[in-house]
Amino acid sequence: MTNTDAMDKKIHPGRNVKRFREMLGIKQDALAFELGDDWNQKKIFILETKETIDAPLLQQISAALKIPAEAFQNFDEEQAINIIASTFNDSATGVIVNNYNPVEKIIQLHEEKIRK
Repeated sequence: MTNTDAMDKKIHPGRNVKRFREMLGIKQDALAFELGDDWNQKKIFILETKETIDAPLLQQISAALKIPAEAFQNFDEEQAINIIASTFNDSATGVIVNNYNPVEKIIQLHEEKIRK
């Protein structure tokens, strides 16, 4: 895939709302309740299929899920998977090696005690 292919792909805010909602473990009914009386599970389902969402509605959803509105507009799952795959394969894991050897410290203290 070339860079122009990646740029041609549109980010799908409706799908992103669904992804973030599921990551947070929030059901469609619960989100509908947070958005107000005129919302129900079916309307949330339809919302999650939309390719565009109006900015005021996106702000409401953002407040309900406590996620910045930009996250819905900019999140690209394919890019996120690529980043995760790239960092996983290049051994970018945190490995801490503690070279503390208490026996050496005991010997050092013993030698200091003998010198005094």
